[in-house]
Amino acid sequence: MLRQAKEDRTLKENLMLASSTAFTAGVTNVAGMLAFLSFTANITGHFANLAKHIVQQNYREIIVFLIWLLLFFTGAFISSFIVRTYKHTSYYKAHALPIVLEIIVLLFVAVYGHNFYTETTLEREVVIGCIIFSMGLQNSLVSTVSGGLIKSTHLTGLFTDLGGDIAELLHPKERKTETLKNKIYIRLTILAFYLLGALAGGLLFDIIDFAVFYVVPAVLLTVLYYDISPLALHKLSRLFRAGK
Repeated sequence: MLRQAKEDRTLKENLMLASSTAFTAGVTNVAGMLAFLSFTANITGHFANLAKHIVQQNYREIIVFLIWLLLFFTGAFISSFIVRTYKHTSYYKAHALPIVLEIIVLLFVAVYGHNFYTETTLEREVVIGCIIFSMGLQNSLVSTVSGGLIKSTHLTGLFTDLGGDIAELLHPKERKTETLKNKIYIRLTILAFYLLGALAGGLLFDIIDFAVFYVVPAVLLTVLYYDISPLALHKLSRLFRAGK
């Protein structure tokens, strides 16, 4: 799922990456809305709120929203920088490190929210900022890994691309290529798993409250494990044969 460069990726690998990251984005966004009354997996709505507060001259809120936007940008920057730094050494390392960083940040959110959160304004703003930063990491990573095909938190652009792809598929003068059909499969997968994640996030928050934020790191760990497990089994097999 993470070992391949964008030009060598199979449809299966892209579908698995799209489904897992879209699911985590859906869980995070809805759980963030229920816990903190704020969207946390995208920043489109935050731009609208920023404009509103500028008009109303709410200076504290202006600063908060600017920091949130900067945190998403910073997450995207760091993720892309890591990939470009390590891709010449190991694609798996380059793609896994942003996921590891995202897991650390979201585990902090889960532990703090589940054990220490007292619903103060400053706490809420800091925790939302952490989640937004983690989503910047994720969105940049999957976009880079897939060559811009997968954007797990950006549904506005996804619907735009899906509309264009379906128009091309149905147009009588356009050629129906396998690449085009694969793009549609991937975009529909993102939509489906984002919705599943959103439903799961809402249901789990009602049942386990802030512990829902442990779910996302667990899913991301399976993404990391998927690429490691064949290598680990191969090494264990070689050790076993060598010991005979």
